[in-house]
Amino acid sequence: MRDLLVSYYGDDFTGSTDVMEALASNGIATVLFLGIPDQALLDRFQHCRAVGIAGTSRSENPAWMQEHLAPAFEWLKDQQAQICHYKVCSTFDSAPDVGNIGKAIEIGKDIFGQSLVPVIVGAPQLKRYTTFGNLFAAYQGHVFRIDRHPVMSRHPVTPMHEADLALHLGRQTDLPVSLADLTLLGADDADERIDQLLAGASGILLLDVDSADSQASAGRQLQRITDAKGGFVAGSSGVEYALLNAWRAEGLIGERVEFQSPGKVERLAVVSGSVSPTTERQIRTAIGDGFLDVPLDPLALVGPNAEAALDVAIAAGLAALKAGRSVILHTALGPSADRGADIDQLPGARHRLGRALGTILRRLVETEGLTRAVIAGGDTSSHALKELRVDALTTLLPLPQTPGSPLCTAHGSYAATDGLQIALKGGQVGSDGYFAQIRDGRKA
Repeated sequence: MRDLLVSYYGDDFTGSTDVMEALASNGIATVLFLGIPDQALLDRFQHCRAVGIAGTSRSENPAWMQEHLAPAFEWLKDQQAQICHYKVCSTFDSAPDVGNIGKAIEIGKDIFGQSLVPVIVGAPQLKRYTTFGNLFAAYQGHVFRIDRHPVMSRHPVTPMHEADLALHLGRQTDLPVSLADLTLLGADDADERIDQLLAGASGILLLDVDSADSQASAGRQLQRITDAKGGFVAGSSGVEYALLNAWRAEGLIGERVEFQSPGKVERLAVVSGSVSPTTERQIRTAIGDGFLDVPLDPLALVGPNAEAALDVAIAAGLAALKAGRSVILHTALGPSADRGADIDQLPGARHRLGRALGTILRRLVETEGLTRAVIAGGDTSSHALKELRVDALTTLLPLPQTPGSPLCTAHGSYAATDGLQIALKGGQVGSDGYFAQIRDGRKA
């Protein structure tokens, strides 16, 4: 790749498209690969100034991370981008045994040979804020400390019980954690004070972001820190949003770009493994917008008769599509329908469930020749998209009113899904009318 500004690894697929959307919206051509690409695939995207790998580490254990993140980081390092970013969810939900962010930072720190890894989590564009090292996130028009957030404090896999990110990371790594807080970033002598902090710091450095002003300051300092300490960083897409200010100030990038609507499709297929109340509202709203919903039994899809359950689900989806309806096949309608405790009794069942939903969606796309589809759920997307036999994604339509879940174009050698328009929606992301918005190809 030539003249790369950033390379990144996303710990799930929805988060990976979040970064791609932020970059592409600001005129930085970006490609997201679903694995380490071969040279032929890489050569197709030589025009891109940002390159990412969509991963699944958010739902994996530390042993998996050591085996799989190390070669991915080595490949990203070889691309020689100015910044290499380990991208995590803006809610920072993780645990010592699942999605361990501290472990990922340790691996990247060693491969890049850095004494210090900067971390930015706050992203006002996503209504995520860090203040004196504590994380806050919006929900239904109100901002909550993350350990009191109505959804994230009760996440079915990685509930957030600690808002202080230094304490949260301290349960995942022995690396020391320092903080560049809002008072430091906003000081008249911020450069000097940051330099003093860097002189005695090692391990991890958190940078607060709670507003446009602190984001601009954090971006400028991140540029200075990576110039001095090395280009490996971690955090949410707040990393890119902060750096955009610095890159624009240096004349490295131009202004935001406009994307044209791809127009409406008559039929849209959605598969959802999300138990989020946000997704529940979106499904209920979509039913009012003309979608047909098909409830699925998640235990049947991962049990001994999984193939039969798949066939039943596919038949139901095809029946709806053949009747001219858009369809949503879902394994839960909100937290009250969560079967997670039962699913977790079966080893590897969550991954199998994601793959099953991907198989259902592929069969619907193949049989009905669909041109647009959606996968809902961060962990679901990471495993389902692989079943669509897609090799790479690019941004087709950013959604500036609800960033983080753009409509993408799929690229690959499999004819049925090459060129498919696909959106990957995290559980907490999107307006209530999201599914009709994607069906209609609207920005808002």
